[in-house]
This record gives sequence, C-alpha cells and structure tokens, in this order.
Amino acid sequence: MAQNQAKQAYSPGTHPDLPPPVRTTGVLGWVRKNLISSPLNIVLTLASIWLLWSIVPPALNWVLAEAVWSADTRKECWALMGAPRDGACWAFIRGSFKLFVYGWYPEPERWRVNLTFLLFAITIFGALRENIPGKKYWLMFATAFPFIAAWLLLGGFGLTPVGTQKLGGILLTLVVAVTGIAFSLPIGLALALGRRSKLPALRAVCVIFIEFIRGVPLITLLFVASTMLTYFLPPGSTFDLLMRVLIMVTLFASAYIAEVVRGGLQGLPSGQYEAADSLGLTYWKAHRLIILPQALKISIPGIVNTFIGSFKDSVLVLIIGMMDILGLGRARLNDPEWLGLAPELYIFISLFFFISCFGMARYSLSLEKKLQTGHKY
Repeated sequence: MAQNQAKQAYSPGTHPDLPPPVRTTGVLGWVRKNLISSPLNIVLTLASIWLLWSIVPPALNWVLAEAVWSADTRKECWALMGAPRDGACWAFIRGSFKLFVYGWYPEPERWRVNLTFLLFAITIFGALRENIPGKKYWLMFATAFPFIAAWLLLGGFGLTPVGTQKLGGILLTLVVAVTGIAFSLPIGLALALGRRSKLPALRAVCVIFIEFIRGVPLITLLFVASTMLTYFLPPGSTFDLLMRVLIMVTLFASAYIAEVVRGGLQGLPSGQYEAADSLGLTYWKAHRLIILPQALKISIPGIVNTFIGSFKDSVLVLIIGMMDILGLGRARLNDPEWLGLAPELYIFISLFFFISCFGMARYSLSLEKKLQTGHKY
C-alpha cells in the first residue's frame, strides 16, 4: 500500500508536503546545529560541559546545600557548619536584611517605605503595561509618583518629618536611581532638541552643557555637589545633600540621554521632516506626532542602556559618605560578629543589581520587538 502511494504519480505542483527529517527538528536538530555542527563546536561543547561541571555543583553546594540560614554570629554560623567550612552563612544577610532595606528609617514609620515600594510597583505595572484600561490615568499617576513618594518618605503635610540622613540601603539606592531615571528623560529630550535648534544661543548653551557633563566623571560631580556647591550659595543658606546628589545624578544622566536621542533624530531620513512640513504642522506638533515617536523607537536600546548605567552608578554616593546598600553592607562587615563574610554580602548585592538591570533589559527587548516595523524609504 505504502509502495503504491510512493509510486503514485503526481501532477507538477500537487505533491503533498513531506515532514522534515527528524534529525533537523526538535531537540536533536537544535543540538546538531548549535553544539556538534563542526569539530570546533564539539571541542567547545565538551570544554563548556567540563567547565560547568567543575563550577556549578561546588557553587550550589556552597550556596544552598551546606549553607547556614539561622545564627546570631559568624562563630555560631561556623560552629553549625562544621569543618571544613564549605557553606555560606546566609544568617548574616537574613539578620541584616531590614537594615539593608530601610537603612536608619524610623521603625514605626516604615509602613511609609512599604507603601512607597507598593506604589512604585503599581506605577511600573500601569505605565509599562500595554492595552490596560485607563492608560492615560496610569501615565498621569506615574508622572505624579515621584512627588507622592517624596511626601511619603520625607513627611510633612500630616506625616512626621523624616530627615534624608535616615535614608539608606536599598531605599537610598532606589531613590537616587529612580529619580535620576525619571527626570533625566524629559530633560535629555529638551537638550537634544535644543542642540538641534536653529537658535544659536540656545544651541550653544545645550552643546556646552552636554559636552561639559559628558567630559567630567560622575564622581567628580558628586564631590562638587557635596563640598563646593555650598560656596555658590548665599551665606547661611543650607541645601540638603541628598537633593544636591539627585540634581547632579539627573543632570549627568540627562546629558547622555540627550546624545542618545540626538542619534535617533539624526537617524531619521529628511523625508520625515519634509512630510511634516508638507502637512503644515507646527514645530511642536511635527515633533510630537511624527519625529519624536520614530526617534525614540530607534533610541530605545541606548536609552535603556543609559538607565542601566545610571542605576549601577548610584553606588557612587558611597564616596561622599551616603550609605546605600553597598555602603551599609561594608559597614556591617566591620561588626566583629560578622567579620569575614564579604562573599555573602557581595553575592547578595550582585543579585539585587542583576535582577533589577536584567528586568530593564528584558523589557527593552520586548518593547523593541513590539515596535519593530519594516520601513522602506
């Protein structure tokens, strides 16, 4: 029967599609294509397997199997671990977790920090979620969130005031990073448009600002904010250190955002500008409806890369005495009860930054795919 079907004659173009060879599809096909497609690939695959086998099992054993999760001191941790001490002492992180999250924020008022974290998660969900009902109101709430968070964290207007020196740990890291990210984008857009302006004075101011900021390390600007900025203020006036740091971090990130957006604007063909002119659109309408949406789509990778860099650069506030998550961790290591547990600390901090930055990177990729369209000019 099968032979008769095989011998059956078909008219040209009417032969049924045959399934692909089993060796070219599924897991087997992927392995043949990516792991053993050539002698070099076979050698690299075997070397990778050997390397993973040498690293992963001991790492899992140190991180999980032999780890101690509950202890009051380093010595107690090691006593529970026994000899040899082949495990992590996560009791250090567990016992210091509240300090790492809240810093010195007053314990009775920590509900305000928790509420801020919750509102931040809601803001991220509503602002980045596509096709959510009431998108306009979500964006309005996202715009107002920095000011709501400032009121909740610092107090006033019915809430007990809390000084900025009480902020520390992950709370301080998020305050510095999120503020810089939130305000640098609109300022960077304005600088990019100003640099391309036909007004000589405006263009000169934007160029000087961008080139100066990009030519100076962030740590130098932070030192200026912490020490020299007070010399330019009227005698007797005070300017909160955290506010000075937030301004410098925002200005630093905005200069890089400006160059990323300018690259996106230059990447658009002149026909887009001519099309806007032919429609009789004003400068602002043309940029709002035609130019900026396309330029920002092109600039998404660079913008997110700048955001990730700003998030990681927030640890530099340690240099001027502000105790972010890294600063608090290092101070905690000086406690005689927890000496010698630096690997646990740095693994914890690395995971925090990796999860945050990886989330931003993955959203950037999904947004790029969603906005990907084929343009032919």
